[in-house]
Amino acid sequence: MRAIMMFPHLFSPFTLKSTEIRNRIFSTGHDTYLPEGGLPSDSLIAYQRARAKGGAGLIVIQVVGVHETSRYTESLLMGTSDDCIKPFSRLVDSIHREGTKVFIQLFHPGRELLGRPNGVVQPAFAPSHSPSERFKVIPRQMPQSMIGEIVDGFAQAARRMAEAGADGVEIVASHGYLPAQFMNPRVNHRQDHYGGSLDNRLRFTRETISAIRALVPGDFIVGMRMSGDEHDEDGLVEDDSVAIARALAPELDYINVIAGTSATASGATHIVPSMANSTAYVAPFAQKVKQATGAAVFVAGRINQPQIAEQVLASGSADMCGMTRAMIADPEMANKARAGKIDHIRACIGCNQACIGHFQLGLPISCIQHPETGRELDYAEKPRASVRKKVMVVGGGPAGLKAAAVAAERGHDVHLHERESQTGGQTRLAQLLPKRAEFGGIATNLTAEADRHGAIIHRRSEVTREMLLAEKPDAVILATGSRPHAPPFEGEVAQMVHVADILAGRASTGQKVVVYDWMGDWGGSGIAEKLAAEGAHVRLAVNNHCASASIQTYVRFEQVARLHKLGVEVHPWLRLYGGDGRTAYFIHTPSREAVVMEDVDTIVLNTPNLQEDGLAPVLEELGIPYHLAGDALSPRTAEEAVYEGMLAALAV
Repeated sequence: MRAIMMFPHLFSPFTLKSTEIRNRIFSTGHDTYLPEGGLPSDSLIAYQRARAKGGAGLIVIQVVGVHETSRYTESLLMGTSDDCIKPFSRLVDSIHREGTKVFIQLFHPGRELLGRPNGVVQPAFAPSHSPSERFKVIPRQMPQSMIGEIVDGFAQAARRMAEAGADGVEIVASHGYLPAQFMNPRVNHRQDHYGGSLDNRLRFTRETISAIRALVPGDFIVGMRMSGDEHDEDGLVEDDSVAIARALAPELDYINVIAGTSATASGATHIVPSMANSTAYVAPFAQKVKQATGAAVFVAGRINQPQIAEQVLASGSADMCGMTRAMIADPEMANKARAGKIDHIRACIGCNQACIGHFQLGLPISCIQHPETGRELDYAEKPRASVRKKVMVVGGGPAGLKAAAVAAERGHDVHLHERESQTGGQTRLAQLLPKRAEFGGIATNLTAEADRHGAIIHRRSEVTREMLLAEKPDAVILATGSRPHAPPFEGEVAQMVHVADILAGRASTGQKVVVYDWMGDWGGSGIAEKLAAEGAHVRLAVNNHCASASIQTYVRFEQVARLHKLGVEVHPWLRLYGGDGRTAYFIHTPSREAVVMEDVDTIVLNTPNLQEDGLAPVLEELGIPYHLAGDALSPRTAEEAVYEGMLAALAV
């Protein structure tokens, strides 16, 4: 009752045709890299079942290819043969058993191709010869016979999904994929009846909807996903998209709206919007579509908390809220919100590192805060400890907090010791960078998780040899992190400081700054942005091919855009060598030639840290079993720290 009072709209049912969805929370279609051989795998089934069990009202399954030319990655699900019906029915049944409805996305990317079958770039087909800027794909114009094949492919795939038991299908016309390419007059240059006027440009989508309707039961749901503003000069804008929605709404059961396009750097950032974007920022467009069409409207885009979803629904902007990453971070989000346990929700921080970031690396989906995501078959259930042990965790950063939470959850007596007054480790500094405030949520979430499972956290408590002798732990998890470390350097410069020194308030810089970014992560670009915004003249010397090279693609695009607008000079392929007064010397790594930067007040270092593992020899001497986790083992990112914290806790 409490949750219904808190979220009366979010937990009210919603009906489309004869299908009642138990609440207004849905998971949008998103790539997972979990399919195998173009079909749902046991891992994908376990992943989606966890979100259904966690209380989602609706799950929209990731894109399913409808034609051989739609294979945009090697991990694409395919719906081109009746052989797919049985595997999809296993997936659908597993979700239905948890009380959740299932729609399945039908997909053709047109020119937006990534795949290299047999190791070579495949030919792309699109409405016109209109090269894709981002992937450098030059498509061939589809002949009308191929258009007919693809329309039939959509219809046959929809029939197969209906036979597999799905409640509906969703035509993917978002993010500049094939239907959107037909709709866009700046991409579709055809001279036949599929190009020119709006009616002609909508013909492909209308034929697709009609062909699907002819092959599926009358109560089967047919919806469409579309972008509003594609955020590019050649992209669709909201007025275009409202006109399209108004024209197609009578033929659809719902319209699912988002923003962006795959075709360009500026548009791609909106495919999975990061923490740099405001929450629920697509909702105003959803409201325009609803007012213009009167249709059922779904919306997504940084709706990461139930409170935000409730506001969107209460305003009448949409009928369903996509909360995909919220459920990647916390599969039980919906159940927790329904029970009124808001403080127990592990909120998504919008970092993109292990969700879409994994996909772009060809890896299965996960979450930096919740490594169990995507690994449900291995880690969804934690085995209870056969013997209750006294476990000491040293260090209260992400690795230590996750270790403490999991070890306590398993039934151990866990004491975590953090020498500072606050937990969080380096996340407390990372959150101080521009557009990174939400990153601190990882520490908040993990600290609360450890507390709830009964771990005792001791702050301002430094573990020494004497403490180890007095406490006599059965096992120690060493998660003591890492510390800044300067590279070898010839000569002297006026001032040299580390990023951490500036963020911690231990140092300031002069007016003329060179940031040496060996890492290519948040630190180098972030501090460059911060200092430039504060008025410094900043040159960013990166030991890589571009700024932010180690950051997830969409987030990198956003970061590079902000650096450009601030006038930060980016110099790639540089290794810091030495300095002399107000001059810094670099080596251009491909050519091995010298690069000189003059008029330098301060060099800011974003260089590899050194692991803090000083207690390891003491533990060896005392014969206490121990496990290293995170930066104490090897300096990397928060993702590895949390994952290894979990593994260490499972090992004790």
